[in-house]
Amino acid sequence: MSALTRFLFPAPDYRRTPWTLLRWWEARRPLFNLVVGGAGLVTLGVVGVVTALPPAPLHPFAWGPLARGVVVYGVLANVCYSLGWAAEMGMRTLWREEAPLAGPALFRQGLSFALGLTLLPIPVVCLGWVVRLVTHLF
Repeated sequence: MSALTRFLFPAPDYRRTPWTLLRWWEARRPLFNLVVGGAGLVTLGVVGVVTALPPAPLHPFAWGPLARGVVVYGVLANVCYSLGWAAEMGMRTLWREEAPLAGPALFRQGLSFALGLTLLPIPVVCLGWVVRLVTHLF
């Protein structure tokens, strides 16, 4: 089994106590942060390049507010990540032994959403550049 497969399809926590579920989620948080943070760096790089392209390059970002926004985004992404554990614990509390082993699915869905949201500025900025180009040409 490859490392990517183990990352995206981890074995669920079969013991399902509050502490083992919390450990299961927290063991995956560093890699989640690395993947989403890497996507954020790619987004910042692409957005920086595209906004500097002619015609009529946009004003560069003010790094102070941008840095604060990055920190806030990272904190909110981790708060949302913590909701995965809370959702799985809620299922376990409601349905006891019949609760689905939802951790791996919640993890994949949360990671997919976080990556999509992190990369979303790229197509938006690229579309803006195309609009700038077309209005400049016509």
